[in-house]
Amino acid sequence: MDFFEVVKKRRSIRKYQDRKVPREYVEKILEAAFYSPSSRNRRPWHFVVVDDKELIKKLANTRQALRFLETAPLAIVVCGDERISSAWVFDASIAAEHIQLAATALGLGACWGHVLDRQHSEEKSAEDYVRELLGIPDHIRVLCVIGIGYPAEHKEEHKEEEIMWDRVHLNYFGRPFK
Repeated sequence: MDFFEVVKKRRSIRKYQDRKVPREYVEKILEAAFYSPSSRNRRPWHFVVVDDKELIKKLANTRQALRFLETAPLAIVVCGDERISSAWVFDASIAAEHIQLAATALGLGACWGHVLDRQHSEEKSAEDYVRELLGIPDHIRVLCVIGIGYPAEHKEEHKEEEIMWDRVHLNYFGRPFK
């Protein structure tokens, strides 16, 4: 698949087949994450690969928006070390998108489940819940959990009509690009 085909096909897939993702696919997906750019090339990322079904079910309880993980055979928790870079959240976000694009290129589905600045309960943040569940140290921040697997749902690829050219400006805001 060429790059533009991957970008058009990448959709948030929240339903997965009960089929294990091959280890070589997981490694390719992680390689793509490590090839992503970062501020001043600091590369503050950390990734927790979770393929234990019971642990994934516990991750699905992080917050309502992560319930889709219940059927995912694989989850990658995307984190960043705030000691390495104050821009960790941006760097980790770019890596997370590389993960999703790589999954799509391999014929897999993926979906970002946001953790940072969200609540697990009234008493606990979603980030603290995930950190405690997976033994993540305090200086490592948790951005999101990406569910990955073979799709059990079909979503149409993006169409050219979806491009919002009215939000593209040339030289000055308000001056149409097209």
